[in-house]
Amino acid sequence: MTPATFLDPLAFAIVGGGTLLATLLRNPLADVGRAVAALTVLPRRRFSADPLLEQLAALSRIAKRHGVIALDRSVITDPDLNAGIAAIVDGADPAEVERCVVHARRARVERHLAAAEVWAGAADAAPAMGMVGTLVGLAGMFATMTDPAAIGGAMAVALLATLYGALLGNLVAQPVAVRLRARARREAFERQRIEAPLVALAIREAPRPLQSVAA
Repeated sequence: MTPATFLDPLAFAIVGGGTLLATLLRNPLADVGRAVAALTVLPRRRFSADPLLEQLAALSRIAKRHGVIALDRSVITDPDLNAGIAAIVDGADPAEVERCVVHARRARVERHLAAAEVWAGAADAAPAMGMVGTLVGLAGMFATMTDPAAIGGAMAVALLATLYGALLGNLVAQPVAVRLRARARREAFERQRIEAPLVALAIREAPRPLQSVAA
């Protein structure tokens, strides 16, 4: 038995094409695009907020020494931290800064989970598409009962489609979905660590009301 024994283009086309079509029909194209792009984050290290906290501490020292307006010239690559600092520079009150950062974190989590759900949906669809391929193969077998040479090909489609669906769902799509969910939870927890320092900076740099001087 050689590896070529387990290769059948028709079975692969039914399972792969059917899973792709079901995924596209179930999800918005934007979420499908995020799901594909999310594959690039899987080999990376787990997200840690430590570099953001270090940058935030440096920004706090800059604001204390040169004033909060100096932060407007700082290069901040992280979008969530940048949004919080921009709100502080604009004079937002601490509660508004907190809402801004919390909203950014939750929106990011929702995007990550949406990408994971796309892969989870593909994991559900793949075995079903394998069964579709099996039915197609069985139909081909019944249609060629008078031709023994054609029965083998139809039987291969029926059996390999089930195999492809099981492998695609359980060894590819489902593991990707599980890992993306785990990364989303980890990043949400880590990003929560920057909220309190940002709010503390906002409280410190909040504009003070002018004190009226008695004549």
